[in-house]
Amino acid sequence: MGNFFLDNEDIQFLFNFLDLAEIAQLQETDTPNGDADYVPWDIQDAIDNYRRVLEIVGQIAADIIAPNAAKIDEEGNRLREDGTVELHPLVQENLRRVSQADLMGFTLPRKYGGLNCPNLVYTMATEIVSRADASFMNLFGLQGIAETIYAFAGEEIKDQVLPRFARGEVTGAMVLTEPEAGSDLQAVRLRAYQDEEGNWFLNGVKRFITNGCGEILLVLARSEPDITDGRGLSLFLTERSDRVRVRHLEHKLGIHGSPTCELVFEDAPAKLIGERQRGLITYVMALMNGARVSVAAQSLGIAEAAYRLARTYAHTRQQFGGPIEKLPPVAEMIVDMRVAIEAARALVYYTSRICDLENNNQRLLEWKKDLSAEERQHRKQLARSLKRLNGMLTPMSKYYASEMCCRVADMAIQVLGGSGYMKDYAAERYFRDARITTIYEGTSQLQIVAAVRAVVSGSFESFVAEWEGRKYDDPDLNQWQARLAQAKQEVLEAIQFTKKQPAGYLDLSGQRLVDAAIIVICGHLLLAQAACNERKRLVLQRFLRTQLPVSRTCCLQVLSGDTSPVDYYEQLAGPVPSAL
Repeated sequence: MGNFFLDNEDIQFLFNFLDLAEIAQLQETDTPNGDADYVPWDIQDAIDNYRRVLEIVGQIAADIIAPNAAKIDEEGNRLREDGTVELHPLVQENLRRVSQADLMGFTLPRKYGGLNCPNLVYTMATEIVSRADASFMNLFGLQGIAETIYAFAGEEIKDQVLPRFARGEVTGAMVLTEPEAGSDLQAVRLRAYQDEEGNWFLNGVKRFITNGCGEILLVLARSEPDITDGRGLSLFLTERSDRVRVRHLEHKLGIHGSPTCELVFEDAPAKLIGERQRGLITYVMALMNGARVSVAAQSLGIAEAAYRLARTYAHTRQQFGGPIEKLPPVAEMIVDMRVAIEAARALVYYTSRICDLENNNQRLLEWKKDLSAEERQHRKQLARSLKRLNGMLTPMSKYYASEMCCRVADMAIQVLGGSGYMKDYAAERYFRDARITTIYEGTSQLQIVAAVRAVVSGSFESFVAEWEGRKYDDPDLNQWQARLAQAKQEVLEAIQFTKKQPAGYLDLSGQRLVDAAIIVICGHLLLAQAACNERKRLVLQRFLRTQLPVSRTCCLQVLSGDTSPVDYYEQLAGPVPSAL
């Protein structure tokens, strides 16, 4: 029997390295547990429980989900004539086993039958499941829908719906995208209207809906027909019925076990979540931020699976009188795959920890009525600070991890050579599954747009300044810290240059600014890890030796002021082809 948690030394290192005690203290404070069968005795008991949960996830991932993945990928799901979807029998088996283990209410309070786990632990679990089968993560990882209902719906809806999620009786879908409203959600047109008695109904079409055949659908719809932008949108809950029909199952490059649906709503009854006109501005943005961290974790899982396959193959494949891992170019690929994963994991897990701090701080502000005036003021300031920080780290994590995932999956095929291109090995599946991570829940380009605003507005500088204030006893670590400080100054110089250019230059140079900023941030995260782990010192050195020159190059490119892709687009891109 395998275990995808216990065999991953880096996840276990981070489980112990990151301050779970602080998170557990907040997570278990003033949380409505009701008459739950189990409540931790103390903080250590809570942490021990998180570890037990991850061990269960790791075992199910290794023994059940991973062995099913290839057949699910080959055969997929089926659309019935009545507009419903038949999930592959092995997908159903995966769901059944995960539900039996009570893992479908991962972050929900115990009041509703959930496990009340922090987002950080959920991120670890999501990575573990994704390593087994990235497509199944899109069922397991949509628990953010339940979190959104918990955060914004009324008590009646929560009491009716959330226990069903926790029992694994239902799965959900976030129903946002439309044929003419992809990344631009302000253009959503699906209509929400009320009858004379005030009941809500939905009419219209949605496309590219992950798990659109799920039982609980959170739908972004236009409730104010006279308001054409995002202020006219509200969020609704509707359940699967004969008024919601799957018109088409998409035929996709990868993640074949995850049904991607085109949905038709025909006067489907619905319930308003929260307040009118806050659907996009408040609720969907919160939902998508959680989904972006989940995709970052999914990216880590795919990359981990690809790396492990490449590492094993390089060790066992004999060429030129020995294993190919002895060839320097292959050795470099393997090492850089592993270092890239650990750098991205450091960023994603740290981001998840900040999400927990923000969520729990907000929970205390809302629920703890006996806070002193001084404590309440402090927590309000903390809420603003954490929101700004998350506004930078969340898009960074999704962008960096997903792009890393595609590179690692590509390198895995290269390590395997011709064998990697064949379906005899899972490398080609990892490559196909990886490609979607840079697209859904906001493309890499949209993540850059979101992150670069925070980078140039001061969030990057203030965040790094705190890390520069850390003291290390080791002279080598102090030298690396000094080099990171120099890299930060280069980023700040590039930022100041950008601010002096026309407005459009920020969008043109955004990726390079974000890339350079991420390298500095990941460098500090790995530096802290290296202070307490000898192997991490080697990871830090390899990361900074290869990536600090990349950061400098990015800054030099920004300082070049080159705007030729915009100024000479027609000449450089050439004429529009008359035939494909």
